[in-house]
Amino acid sequence: MAAGTYAFRMNLPVGKARKVNIPIDVVIQPARLRKDRLPILIEAKSAGDFTNTNKRRKEEATKIHQLQATYGKSVSLLLFLCGYFGSDYLGYEAAEGLDWVWEHRIDDLLKLRL
Repeated sequence: MAAGTYAFRMNLPVGKARKVNIPIDVVIQPARLRKDRLPILIEAKSAGDFTNTNKRRKEEATKIHQLQATYGKSVSLLLFLCGYFGSDYLGYEAAEGLDWVWEHRIDDLLKLRL
């Protein structure tokens, strides 16, 4: 991707022997390109209640493991959370190496080390 661009719903190929595409909700290439990191990958998640979050919490963990197995441990996937997410969901995602930004604190994206 060119510097300073972004894309919604981009498919990234993962896997060594058998390639499959996984969708990423938002991919951002910072204005200052760095060879030591991939673009910023963001997965948008919304939940109307605490019950739904526990059903799908393994999806993000699987996705980050697939990305890191293909592109290296420096890959990060940021969750953009809207709605109800309890401490068990957040603890599970943190244990898997995922971080998040809340919809009502979108300015926290500015704190990313680009």
